[in-house]
Amino acid sequence: MNAVPAIASTAKAKSSTPRKPGAILPMPDYNARVLAYLAGAAIIVCGVLTKNFPAYLIWCIPASMLWPHMLYFASRYFNKQNDQNFRQRVLLTDAFISGTLLVLIGFSLTPSLFMLLMLQFSLIIVGGVKSWMVGNLVCLSGVIITSFLTGIRLAEDPPFLLSLVSGVGAATYVCVTAYYTHQQARALVQAKYQIQLQREQSIALSHKLAKYLSPQVWQSIFTGERDVRLETQRKKLAVFFSDIKGFTDLAEEMEAESLTEILNNYFNEMSQIALKYGGTIDKFVGDSIMIFFGDPTSRGSKQDTLACVAMGIEMRKHMKILRQKWKSQGVRTPLEIRMGISTGYCTVGNFGAENRMDYTIIGKEVNLASRLEALSEPGEILVSYETFSVIKDTIMCRDKGEIIVKGFAKPVPIYQIVDFRRDIGGNQSFVEHENEGFAMYLDTEKIRAEEKEVIVKALENAAQKLRQSE
Repeated sequence: MNAVPAIASTAKAKSSTPRKPGAILPMPDYNARVLAYLAGAAIIVCGVLTKNFPAYLIWCIPASMLWPHMLYFASRYFNKQNDQNFRQRVLLTDAFISGTLLVLIGFSLTPSLFMLLMLQFSLIIVGGVKSWMVGNLVCLSGVIITSFLTGIRLAEDPPFLLSLVSGVGAATYVCVTAYYTHQQARALVQAKYQIQLQREQSIALSHKLAKYLSPQVWQSIFTGERDVRLETQRKKLAVFFSDIKGFTDLAEEMEAESLTEILNNYFNEMSQIALKYGGTIDKFVGDSIMIFFGDPTSRGSKQDTLACVAMGIEMRKHMKILRQKWKSQGVRTPLEIRMGISTGYCTVGNFGAENRMDYTIIGKEVNLASRLEALSEPGEILVSYETFSVIKDTIMCRDKGEIIVKGFAKPVPIYQIVDFRRDIGGNQSFVEHENEGFAMYLDTEKIRAEEKEVIVKALENAAQKLRQSE
């Protein structure tokens, strides 16, 4: 019987996914073990025939033929084919038998060396350094126990035929197992490449799908913070609505393609401002935008409300730049943005069906914000009382009286946003002016030092042209 262990295949159970044509599987444990024991049986037969081994070792021949098959059927019966612990224990059993066999053949030099070579080769391939160390200790224990039971008998120098058979058997085993190990490595490299390719494709696809979701919602889903299932919760949110005054009239004047380009440009610019302040973009409807603050991420109710109002103020300022740009493109209808903001508890989460859901908010505060947006004048931002109570120390507001809103038992006080208190009066950082043929918006806080000289020269050139036109 040969105790040289087989290579333990690292391949997992066959997947239900069909393999590519031409793919080569790694060498199974069963085939490798049979090959190892065949090599050992050939060495024993030659050793007995040349009288270098004791004659009673001939019983090892049938044993070496039966042992691999017994292990195979046992693993099948107990469903242990892919149990790594079971395979490690079988390998250590082979190592122990190897130690026993070394004593029984009288440590015949060449056969012993080649058997040890096959053992070391298998141990390193199966489990690396740890497996190699443990396997050699088990092999040594087999040598010690067998020596204690049978005594030590040293064989004579092996004849050339025994050395030749030992070398050929060991070389055949090492070469065949090395070949399959090489094929396994190639298969793993190919699998790694396929996984990397699929990962890149998945990332590209996820970025495409992300354009249909607010970045905060997309991030919470793909990081595993939020499950994609029908669930909602109550949260205090700041809700924002806006639309474009004059867009309906513009739709009657322009072709659909040109109108779409202007609308997409508007949505793109306003979305960048919303994301800058941390808003969750809920939806675009016609020329309207719905945004909320406080979910899925929140900096606290007060900071969320301040960020929402600050976003609205910047949108109003930026609309002047867009209006001048569109005017230069031939848009005659003056477009103005109007906005409404409300703060309060809303129901937020996934609404819809299991196979088609929408992440949005519902509640009376949503209706109030929409109502405020509809009542606001062009360029005006109207806010609810709760919003006003949070921002009044930072932002100047005007009392606009009360309105009746469906869902509210009492009239609702509303306020108009003027601007940040720091930007009012002599401390304001911006200057703006607009006339026929002229529009200017200057914010000194946003201008870098290296740009100031360029802007001053541009203003001086503009002033010179005005004087020359008189």
